[in-house]
Amino acid sequence: MTVHRVAVLALDGMAPLDLAIPLQIFGPRAETAYQVTVCAPSSSVSVGGGFTLAATGGLDALRSAETVIVPGFGLGFEPQPQSQPVPPAVLDALATARDEGRRVVSICTGAFALAAAGLLDGLHATTHWQYADELERRYPAVHVDRDVLYVDEGDILTSAGVCCGIDLCLHIVRRDLGAVVANQIARNIVAAPHREGGQAQYVPAPVATTGDTSLADTRAWALERLAQPLTVPQLARHAGMSERSLLRRFAEETGTTPLQWLVNARLGLARELLETTDQSIDLVARDCGLGSAANLRLYFRRALNTTPTAYRRAFTRQAPDPAM
Repeated sequence: MTVHRVAVLALDGMAPLDLAIPLQIFGPRAETAYQVTVCAPSSSVSVGGGFTLAATGGLDALRSAETVIVPGFGLGFEPQPQSQPVPPAVLDALATARDEGRRVVSICTGAFALAAAGLLDGLHATTHWQYADELERRYPAVHVDRDVLYVDEGDILTSAGVCCGIDLCLHIVRRDLGAVVANQIARNIVAAPHREGGQAQYVPAPVATTGDTSLADTRAWALERLAQPLTVPQLARHAGMSERSLLRRFAEETGTTPLQWLVNARLGLARELLETTDQSIDLVARDCGLGSAANLRLYFRRALNTTPTAYRRAFTRQAPDPAM
């Protein structure tokens, strides 16, 4: 496999978890060809939480990378973009990397660095929900999406707060190498295999309160029956609650509706079947619960802007290339 170089840009006051996420997901594995370098404008960086990091590369590493990732930064463990100006040399390096065709990614408040470099002008982007208004106020040319996990604008990608960086990095692996490899990595780090970027990044009750019953068992039950017709009344009966309560609880726990969640799960299964089997498009559509080949093509076009046949051709090669 062709080596795909990933440069993670470390800035003073960066959030430790934001840095760790891309290092973990793009770390060396037999099934991928990512090569990660931590680079910084100086040889050492002060990390939020009270420790210092020795960077292995300078800003020139951004120019030799295919993907550049900017973690969230600020002071302490909670990112505070207004507390740390981005050095001009960093802004120049980011602008140059973009001009030279690099893929540029931000996690959490790293979006402020991309915006300051002019990379987000005219594009949709997101950041931590606490700082979305601030991003919009400072950079009015950016279309700020508040209620999403991440935004994919092709070669410019941004994620919402902290752990949404996991979703975005797995999305990038899925784009590069397909659903099977992305799901293998997700299982390895014990993360959700796939959350669509359009889900809400912040929900008012993400954890069930004492005495409440989470819908995790119902979702697991549904995942084992994706090939079957599944309705809201069926899900509600399994969960032992009214349909109205199910809809409310589902939105609280996942940030989306049961039917949209089912569509996303079925698309994920379809992608795995296309990558790992030689089943016909009709059989894939049947086994993932999307019914017909025409229906599968419709959803693939809407969600992935491709066809099932083109997707299979791209992700069933012997030696997938993450630089594609």
